[in-house]
Amino acid sequence: MPVKIEVIVNATSGAGADSAFAERLSELFARDGVVANVALAQTGHEINELAKRAALGDADIVVAGGGDGTINSVTSQLLNRKKTLGVLPLGTMNHFAKDLHIPLELEAAVDTIIKGHVANVDLGEVNDHVFVNNSSLGLYPSIIREREKQQRLGWGKWPAYVWAAIAVLRRYPFLNIRLEVDGKEFASRTPFVFIGNNEYQMETLNIGGRTCLDAGDLSLYVTNRTGRIGLVRLAWRALFGGLHQEKDFLAMCTKEIWIDSKHKRIRVALDGEVTIMEPPLHYRVLPGRLRVTAPALSDKPQMSDKL
Repeated sequence: MPVKIEVIVNATSGAGADSAFAERLSELFARDGVVANVALAQTGHEINELAKRAALGDADIVVAGGGDGTINSVTSQLLNRKKTLGVLPLGTMNHFAKDLHIPLELEAAVDTIIKGHVANVDLGEVNDHVFVNNSSLGLYPSIIREREKQQRLGWGKWPAYVWAAIAVLRRYPFLNIRLEVDGKEFASRTPFVFIGNNEYQMETLNIGGRTCLDAGDLSLYVTNRTGRIGLVRLAWRALFGGLHQEKDFLAMCTKEIWIDSKHKRIRVALDGEVTIMEPPLHYRVLPGRLRVTAPALSDKPQMSDKL
């Protein structure tokens, strides 16, 4: 039976997309005899609605074309459905695609989807919201909210981001939280909390990447009472080594995390998108819950290919 593919493209993603792009995309799939229904979404609401319709339909593969936020939105609708996610990395950073070794070039990414090699990868979840990469509290969600406000005033994405970072770092808000991990409880006054879907590399040139997405773990990174100068020191340690020896830096892997606070509502970033949640926040890993097309082992770049 021929494979049925639904493609949802975020028209406002970093790569930009219009009707000509959609037509070219259809042609790339058709070149291998695959019929793909390509839909352009102009808003986050449209992405969710198209993904919901595709999840309930008869498509075998539902493709998310955009950045990590778009992938998150489509994945959320596919949860508990017998569908496979395809990824077209059209965003600015494309962390999920890079960690899965999905090619960033459009034709190669389409070819990966058509070949249909499937990987079962983990998801993270907090209070019934899933994430494919990471979730964070504190500085980063505040920066994203400030950036969005500046973009609504007409600023470009990167100038707005720089301005937002300066504005938030000037205020440098702290969160008073209580953490429960592996049956142990401790309190922290912290500028940020980072929870990753599987372990992140936090030192040297590999910082921000993951070696696997199927170990069944959450990674937790927290700084305690760290001021601006201390944050710069931690960033230096991350780049040149020694971060895990810092007494004010906690890093660990676990299956489940509880975070409570006296705040009635907390900003929570999920794959770069910000939402408001009421504590306590319950984080857990969902092992192998996402089927995604990815390069076969023989197609992935080997160390010798990078030298």
